[in-house]
Amino acid sequence: MNIKNFLRTALCTVLAVLFAATAFAKKENIIRVEPPSWWTGMKTPLQLMVYAADIGNATVKSESDKLKINSVHKAESENYLFIDISIDQSTPEGKYRLTFTGKNGKARHCDYQINARRGNSAERKGFSTADVIYCLVPDRFANGDPSNDNAATLGSVKIAEKADRRDPAMRHGGDIQGITNNLNYIKELGATVIWPTPLTLDNEKAASYHGYACADYYAIDPRFGTNELYRSMVKEAHEKGLKVIMDMVPNHCGTAHWWMNDLPFSDWVNMFPSFTRSTFQVVAQSDPHNSQYDKDACLNGWFDYTMPDMNLRNKFVVQYLLQMAVWWIEYADLDGLRVDTYPYSDKYGISIWTKGITDEYPNINITGETWFHFTSLISYWEKDAANRDGYNSYLPCPMDFPLQENLLLGIMEDGKTVWGKGLIRIYEVLSQDFIYKNPYDFLILAENHDVRRLAWQLKGSVEKQKMIYTLLATMRGIPQIYQGSELFMQNKEKQGDIHERLDMVGGWKEDTRNAFTEKGRTELENDLFNYIKNIYSWRSTSDAVHNGKMIQFVPEDNNFYVYFRYTGKECVMTVINNLTEQRDIDWAKYAEVLDMFPASTGKDIVSGKTVTKGQVFSVGGQSAA
Repeated sequence: MNIKNFLRTALCTVLAVLFAATAFAKKENIIRVEPPSWWTGMKTPLQLMVYAADIGNATVKSESDKLKINSVHKAESENYLFIDISIDQSTPEGKYRLTFTGKNGKARHCDYQINARRGNSAERKGFSTADVIYCLVPDRFANGDPSNDNAATLGSVKIAEKADRRDPAMRHGGDIQGITNNLNYIKELGATVIWPTPLTLDNEKAASYHGYACADYYAIDPRFGTNELYRSMVKEAHEKGLKVIMDMVPNHCGTAHWWMNDLPFSDWVNMFPSFTRSTFQVVAQSDPHNSQYDKDACLNGWFDYTMPDMNLRNKFVVQYLLQMAVWWIEYADLDGLRVDTYPYSDKYGISIWTKGITDEYPNINITGETWFHFTSLISYWEKDAANRDGYNSYLPCPMDFPLQENLLLGIMEDGKTVWGKGLIRIYEVLSQDFIYKNPYDFLILAENHDVRRLAWQLKGSVEKQKMIYTLLATMRGIPQIYQGSELFMQNKEKQGDIHERLDMVGGWKEDTRNAFTEKGRTELENDLFNYIKNIYSWRSTSDAVHNGKMIQFVPEDNNFYVYFRYTGKECVMTVINNLTEQRDIDWAKYAEVLDMFPASTGKDIVSGKTVTKGQVFSVGGQSAA
């Protein structure tokens, strides 16, 4: 379909939906209130968004002095009201009635739920450098409940897409129950934090499995389960010592979101006269020489045809999204957030959003997708960065994509390479850490659901994959693993990101083997799984890796790389030999670090052997110690 025909079809569809929605609103006496509930003792101001036919022309009254209305804001659409509420600290939990009286004198009622907050909720601890994050795509992880694969409705909403595992772009049936069933697998691997890609309703007609085109910010997609099941999965994860973070997308929603039928304000989402995709040139946000044209072209353009761009310059949008994030943290007892396309939102709006969350939860952690090629561009988005324009994103944990790119390039360029290639790339990226406020708190990765499979990028080398995981385990930062890579999963050439989001073997009852178990894995899969398990289980005990400083040495021949993590009591020495031949450690070269510690022996975590300082210790080609 060409663009003109697409736009013509899309416009007709939108008009038809608008007509249907208006007719529905007038026909049905339904009141939608978001957030759907709240808690006593919250710092975050509460602003209810109320949606119902002609509600904008009604007066509103609280029937209890424990739930006070401070102000009421009308929207451009007559079907919305925004109501600022204050809740007395002594307000007991329960339902509190709001009464809406129309011009005709008829009253409508809404009972709003106020909950008691759990003790120490505000002081919850987020993920940290002591953790290892496991990223998974729920639809492709495990199908724990086949009965919800083709859910028909969510309330009054008709679900558009059905499951078809034969098609890589369609739903495959993975769900929250599948995650719950395999928590022990994640824990055994050595991961301590679970990051599922979005679980809220995505009701696009096709390719909705990824969840990044939200149709209801307060509802788990019924093909994944329910809000209650999600909360119970988090609880069970906590009982096993695992943390859970939620993937959120404040930058854009989906075209199937219910409010696209009747926007509260004309600038609720960013619009051009005709469909305009973002230029993706996010560097315009930090460019001191930027043009308004380029900023608008990036920030106001839609991420895709099905992803309307949220306008975070609208204060009601920012408040709505802030409350949504706080609601999920409180409701599901979350340990942190991952934020998609962080720099694509208006930078001042997203900083208000981030600061609001961390004001409510000072010890929580938020990692944001900051996909830039250069250290200097990442640094602009770090909390408390020394930006010349005074901008502060308040983002505590940017994702380190410059390191990710150079990890892969460096490992691929093995042997005695020419100047500037090989592991020297990693050294040089880390040498730029002086730009950052605190690079130790960054999320580090080799891949995720948006890049080609690690095994494919490394051209099928298990040895190189082991070196990558050793680097991630011992380097500064918080490591992230992507589902299936611990089993050497790889996509086929030129098949795109859909084929990187592969089903875990054994997650479906029709699978002929179950790679979630040792017996169900091949010898190769067990070899890599056990290597990662060994390294990351040890990592959980290492204070030097969690909290220590880092010293690195310029790689010999560009590819024999040694660095240290150390505290006053513990020293971890990491050796990566990306040469093709064996090499001995030159102990004298590293005396400035080793002499700080009285111990003469150490244990090689990879082999389990005792290593004696000063004695010959060889590291094989294409391996780590």
